[in-house]
Amino acid sequence: MQDRVTYEYAVIRLMPKVEREEFLNIGVILFSKPLDYLDLKFQIDEQKIRNFSSDVDIEMVKNYLQAWTSIAKGEANAEPIGKLETPSRFRWLTASKSTIIQCSAVHPGLCTNPSVILEEIFKRFVL
Repeated sequence: MQDRVTYEYAVIRLMPKVEREEFLNIGVILFSKPLDYLDLKFQIDEQKIRNFSSDVDIEMVKNYLQAWTSIAKGEANAEPIGKLETPSRFRWLTASKSTIIQCSAVHPGLCTNPSVILEEIFKRFVL
């Protein structure tokens, strides 16, 4: 049996009207320090978002999430945050914000394969 390692995850939320504190779960971000793993998965259900709030700029949300993906992957176009070490990029992405894209509290766990866990958490909280 393969050894389990620690991981942390947060649910990515769309909060169209921050002052109302209402949100839709739209993704998950998962980090495992022992494996130097950081990835996220999201889904933009345009109809669901429009039903929730007709004021949302869907293209802006997509652009934000693409930027988050670039940061998570440490891509060159995500400077300066994308150049940070993996743990720092995760902490930056999951830090408290007062923007329309926010994260839940960070939750820990143990796993053998973080990409499988990312998919399971995504199915549980987003789909």
